[in-house]
Amino acid sequence: MKSLYAVLATVAAAFLGGCESGDDAGRVVGELASDRVEMVAEFAEPIVELLVAEGDRVTAGQVLLRQDPTRALARLAEAEAALGQAQARLDELVRGPRSEQIDAARAAVDGARDDLAFRRADFARVSDIHAKDLASDELLDRARAALDTAVANDRLRRAQLQELLTGTTVEELAQAEYAVRQAAARRDLLAVDVERHAIKAPVDGIADSRLFELGERPNPGQAVMVLLGGEQVFARVYVPEQLRVHVTPGRSATIHVDGLDEPIPGRVRWVAAEAAFTPYYALTERDRGHLTYLAKIDIAEDRERLPDGVPVEVDLGTGAGE
Repeated sequence: MKSLYAVLATVAAAFLGGCESGDDAGRVVGELASDRVEMVAEFAEPIVELLVAEGDRVTAGQVLLRQDPTRALARLAEAEAALGQAQARLDELVRGPRSEQIDAARAAVDGARDDLAFRRADFARVSDIHAKDLASDELLDRARAALDTAVANDRLRRAQLQELLTGTTVEELAQAEYAVRQAAARRDLLAVDVERHAIKAPVDGIADSRLFELGERPNPGQAVMVLLGGEQVFARVYVPEQLRVHVTPGRSATIHVDGLDEPIPGRVRWVAAEAAFTPYYALTERDRGHLTYLAKIDIAEDRERLPDGVPVEVDLGTGAGE
């Protein structure tokens, strides 16, 4: 493509070099062109649908092709399940402990208190017998260990009951809320991935070329289709250095298209700030005449779309001497 631009720039320079006087002094040459939009695949999945053919007109948002979303749908289902689990946990914390859990905890406290009373009495009895040299040291140690265990179990059961009676803390609720947000964000991200398995046109235009066919598997980042954007083409021309100072965005122009008898009104959309041809570092006055600047001239009338690639001449309505 760059070589084509260079050829056009060379032709423009040669054309204008022979037309430095008369009516052609303000004419430049080029071709009709469109903004090329490359549609890129984001996933390495096979193409399962091709919904437009080359040359079809498309509108912004129209689905052009689809890739197999099976893997993405499975990941989305997993994320939705994780979100449901996080939401259920949050609801549980907001509701607080069930009355049955509190009753069970109270029963456990009662059991631990009774066991502690029994172990204290048993330890006192073994201690009396041991003091009379009627029980071994081992028996006394076992009674002391059982009492210590009963004391610890009583503290544990009382703490568990107190935890249930106190309810959910602010920190626990905050953690559960953040977990729900994280799961929701994950779900939304995967929903976007599923949607992007359907490649849509970002602008109105024409499907210029399909780079993959049904069943093929493009790599991520690889172009799968090229669109020619816009409702109408524009004239892409090269402005010589002598005319550049007079050509500014918004300036009126006249476009002569090969194959059309009547010229078309146009308007300058954009002119490059840097030269597109012969970029010398030290320019003499003679060398500067070889410089050209890429420009885009929009068609300023409502008409049927013209084809890309047709040669044009554009009259900018100015000469080098103006």
